[in-house]
Amino acid sequence: MPQEPQGAARRNALSAQTAEELDHVIRFASASRRPEGGFGALDTHGRLAADAPVHALQTTRMTYCFSIASLLGIPDSQELAAHGVHALQSLLHDSVHGGTFSDPTTPDAPKTAYLACFNALAATAAVHAGVDGARQLLDDAAATLVDRFWDEADGALVDEWDRAFTQPTDYRGANANMHAVEAMNAIAVVMDDPTWHARAGRIAERFIDDIARRNGWMLPEHFDGSWRPLLDYNRDRPRDEFRPYGVTVGHLLEWSRLVLELHTAAPADWMPAAARSLYATARQLGWHVDGAPGFVYTVDWDRVPVVRTRPHWVALEAIAAAATQAQAFGDSDAAADVATFREYAQTYLRDRAHGSWHHELDPANRPLAQMWAGKPDAYHALGAILIPELPLAPSLAGRVLALDRTDPTDRQEQTSWSLA
Repeated sequence: MPQEPQGAARRNALSAQTAEELDHVIRFASASRRPEGGFGALDTHGRLAADAPVHALQTTRMTYCFSIASLLGIPDSQELAAHGVHALQSLLHDSVHGGTFSDPTTPDAPKTAYLACFNALAATAAVHAGVDGARQLLDDAAATLVDRFWDEADGALVDEWDRAFTQPTDYRGANANMHAVEAMNAIAVVMDDPTWHARAGRIAERFIDDIARRNGWMLPEHFDGSWRPLLDYNRDRPRDEFRPYGVTVGHLLEWSRLVLELHTAAPADWMPAAARSLYATARQLGWHVDGAPGFVYTVDWDRVPVVRTRPHWVALEAIAAAATQAQAFGDSDAAADVATFREYAQTYLRDRAHGSWHHELDPANRPLAQMWAGKPDAYHALGAILIPELPLAPSLAGRVLALDRTDPTDRQEQTSWSLA
């Protein structure tokens, strides 16, 4: 278990405004704790319904967030992280076939790589935070990733299996593989095993150095089982929150950050320029392209916006991506973007009446609830708040722990911010 003074010292290395915003996010998210186990989705007011079901993705993400908060000395966060770890090892664990239930009330639902990645990511942060049971959770989660979802020949993940892992679906996707890079970077650090960085590198090489580069950095996200691109996938369901039609602007931003984080541990010559190209493309395609500030959700292959609503996570990922560009390259334009995107978040996304963020805005930046109901997310917010003030490292937990080795007087001055 981390010593309390160490977490407090890390928190004190943050600006006062950033520490305050971190406290607010974690306090708001703590209401998602279900007494029966795991975490549920909060409504617009930050309330959890008495009969709220356990939400598997929410449980992985909240376990991750509370573990990071524990590393920064936030009171009660370790207990919340332990609550999540216990649920992932019991209520949400398939003791018959292995893996994680997406919904324990429908146990025969498919097993997804996306959820497996977040399960592993949560476990890595919980291990760093010294949460009881976290190492066993990580060992199981890592084994599931490599034994069930990793395809050594393809150098990427199989997206989805039936419950018993006997039959994969005929779909391959960029979204789960993107989060696999994030999870594998984190696993490599915790396990001190560069094999995981190598796997992350193979995924990034396939999707970014190959597919994204060949498509002018407009990354196709959907493929069949033989890796043929499905450019019309979900054309009739363009608002899908995980598999939308066209180019997902926010994912280009996430990839730009993840490639640079991977580069700190497993560098490749192609990575820096590719990360810059992804970031520049996302900004050009998505930011303020339809007469109002904010990032659109998706564009088509002619670069025309398709879904013009503004998911909050895209703007938050833009803050983290811009900050990482500034850190990696000393890029003054990217540093200016951090300030621009923060101002947007302060002006439009902050819910000053009920707390936290509006999770979706319409094209005129008014609150909307088409893709999401309520305020279930803190995962994207955590990166947007913390990354601009943390050293570059392979994972967010690694960035936080790097504060222990950094003299605050030697750190580049960062402009503090707050959504309060």
